[in-house]
Amino acid sequence: MWLAGILAVGMWWQVSAAEAVWLTDAGQAQTQAKAENKLVLLDFTGSDWCSWCIKFKKDALETDEFKAFAAKKLVLVEVDFPNNKPQSEAQKKANQALSDKYKVEGYPTFVILDSSGKEIGRQTGYLKGGGKAFVEKIEGFQK
Repeated sequence: MWLAGILAVGMWWQVSAAEAVWLTDAGQAQTQAKAENKLVLLDFTGSDWCSWCIKFKKDALETDEFKAFAAKKLVLVEVDFPNNKPQSEAQKKANQALSDKYKVEGYPTFVILDSSGKEIGRQTGYLKGGGKAFVEKIEGFQK
């Protein structure tokens, strides 16, 4: 009985440890990426209205494979343009500035930055293949 409890706690810890943490401050993310020698993934999304964004989140970003990769290699930033979700004016302004800087023309768009802030790749639109395909695409940008 106690062994089952220990195993359950261990499994819970592994799942919790693999949860993706999404920031909303790109500057903070870049500082963290530099300190941890990670990439920054900017997710330009319309989280509450863009059907392809919602589908990609479910099919790729919420998979265990992507979460495990992200925990080791990425600092995640959600750059959201919602219709109904509350957002401060400062956040709206910061997100628009990022969209202008990276010339985002549609959603979802993912921009990958190296630890110094240089863009090394991007994915525009839905990518088939789930978390595995997205991880492979990101890894390809590093080569």
